[in-house]
Amino acid sequence: MNDYLEFAFLLFAGALSAGLLGALSGLGGGVVIVPLLTLVFKVDIHYAIGASLIAVIATSTGAASAFVKEGYSNIRIAMFLEMATTLGAIVGAFVAKDLAPDTIAIIFGCMLVYSSFASLTEPKFPADFKVSKLAAKLKMNGDCPSPAGPKPYKVYNIFGGFSLMTVAGVLSGLLGIGSGAVKVLAMDKVMKIPFKVSTATSNFMIGVTAAASAGIYLHRGYIDPAISMSVMLGALVGSIIGARYMVKVKVKSLRYVFSVVILGLAAEMIYNGISHKF
Repeated sequence: MNDYLEFAFLLFAGALSAGLLGALSGLGGGVVIVPLLTLVFKVDIHYAIGASLIAVIATSTGAASAFVKEGYSNIRIAMFLEMATTLGAIVGAFVAKDLAPDTIAIIFGCMLVYSSFASLTEPKFPADFKVSKLAAKLKMNGDCPSPAGPKPYKVYNIFGGFSLMTVAGVLSGLLGIGSGAVKVLAMDKVMKIPFKVSTATSNFMIGVTAAASAGIYLHRGYIDPAISMSVMLGALVGSIIGARYMVKVKVKSLRYVFSVVILGLAAEMIYNGISHKF
């Protein structure tokens, strides 16, 4: 009994850290939870993905309400892009059953390497870059809080962002990560949305994306209540704390935290996948 309580507490503590990072960076926590469960606690990767999806839903719920209240989340953008991510998540969940754990780990790691380096570059606006007319028609342009008051922004390249969101959905269903890393990059780099707005909107979206594939993992028996409960509670607490501090953190600091953490996890996942340790 003591061993079980100790194991549950360690899961809770690890998930709390993951939820905190997920809220601060828009990752959703799953990007940390899956490596944590597989590399540290030696949980089968399919069960780790199942627990991660449940935690991602909790993280999204905890952080999203705070971000909406603060005025950072763009609901119209989120609901439009969720059409792409939900479809992709269902496809990814079906594909996952035919892939070996080592293959999933390597794909996971490669995605993180790209996300790590891409997150360090600021979005650039070419002189001839035009604001999306569709964004204006759908009323996606908005404003976000800043020290000088509400700061307006415009949305660019909706179709490019929509396409990348489909890929994000596939990765979510395949890897159980909520695909927050790809969502943030799609909005930040492709659609030119401010980084904090991208982060907040990603947190709003990831729960819906994760829920689309969590049902499939539940049907296959890959969601263990004992593991998922501790992970979910920890991620929820961490996401609420992270959401409160995100508004105070500088964007540059968020980018470095985002990059360094996931690059380290990427190296570990790829190494273990190549070494057939899953």
